[in-house]
This record gives sequence, C-alpha cells and structure tokens, in this order.
Amino acid sequence: MTDPAFFNGVIKILFVCVLITAAYIITTKNLISLVRVYSLQSLVLVAIATALFWREGAAVLVGIAIVTLVTKVVVIPYFIAAVQEKIRIKRDIEFHYLSPTSSLLISIALMLAIYISLSSVLAGTPAKGSLFFFGAVIGLSLVLMGMMVTFSRKKAITKVLGYLSMENGVLLFGLFATELPFIIEFLIVIDLIILVILTTILTIGIDSTLEEYHNRLHRFYLWEEQEDSP
Repeated sequence: MTDPAFFNGVIKILFVCVLITAAYIITTKNLISLVRVYSLQSLVLVAIATALFWREGAAVLVGIAIVTLVTKVVVIPYFIAAVQEKIRIKRDIEFHYLSPTSSLLISIALMLAIYISLSSVLAGTPAKGSLFFFGAVIGLSLVLMGMMVTFSRKKAITKVLGYLSMENGVLLFGLFATELPFIIEFLIVIDLIILVILTTILTIGIDSTLEEYHNRLHRFYLWEEQEDSP
C-alpha cells in the first residue's frame, strides 16, 4: 500500500524491541515489571501486525491487531496484576536449575541455532534473508525464551507469564511464516484467558485443603458470601 522499504525498516526495529522485552522477562524478578513488560511486548506485536497491514493490505491483520490489543495489552495484564496484588507476591526470586544469566545465555545460543538451521534449510531460496525469514526466526526464538521462563521459575504466576510469552512467539511466527486465520487467534486468546483463571486458582489453593482454600478466598477477597438477612 505504501513504500515497503519503510515498513520493512520499522518492522526490523520492532523485532529488536521484541527481543529486548523477552530478555527482560527472562531476567527480572519483579512481578509488576513482568506484567508491564508482557503488556509492552504484546503492544509491539500489535504494531508489527499494523505495519504488515499497511505493507500488504490483508484485512485479517487488522482483526489480529485489535484482538491482541484488547486481550493481551489490556485485559490479561490487568487480570494478572489484580491477582498479584491480592496474593501479595511482588517478587519471584526462586529459580529451578538455571539462573537468570544462564537462562539468557542459553536463549541466545538457541536463537543462533534457529537462525543457522533455517538458513541451511532455506539456502538458495528467495526467502533467506527476507523479512519473513527474520520474523520466523524471532518468533521461534520467542517461543523458546518463554519456555525458558516456565522451565526456570518456581511461582505459578511467573510460569503463566512465560507461557503467555510463548504464545506471543507463536503469533509472531504465524504472522510471517503461515497464514493465521482470525478465528484461530481468537480461540487461542480464549484458551489463554481460561489458563490465567485456572492458574489463579492453583496459585491460591494448590497446597491447601478444601477448607483452607475456602479461607484463602475470603482472605484475598476473591470470594465474598452474601449472608441472608433474618
């Protein structure tokens, strides 16, 4: 629709922003910052989808951008932040197996491995070195970086953010490497909302009996009984 070279440059800058947010999610321990960076990462994906729309004119990209904006930039981060405030957990300082630094180094190595592998597969084709090639590389890398978060963190609420980051990687890969129908993205978002709700329950009551779980719901003001007046 407009000069493709201009939008190619914009999208490449947005790719760098995606990688920066992914690295921050891997290394930071502050849960409030994690939620905000996830929201920012999703907003960058909205910008990428919008730039692709202006570059190609595919209407489905507008739908994906709107759904992503509403759910991943606003609704899901708000919900997770509200839950985090209720359970009063501000930091996740416990890690499984890997420290933040080693997780980041492994993620960089995996990203290089993906780049080399796809370069070998697409050697001699026009796709190599194209914008869609880099989109696929960064999309797969984001999936693995989100997986690193779910693998290395202990708290359930942090693992959810890692899973959500993985889904962002799937979306980014789909934008460049496959055709992603609007309905599929919509169903994925519904699955994510259900996942967040279930994880909220697990975060509060996974180590409690039924009675203790009921008491925790009262304590966190997530359930309030209406007492019948005499």
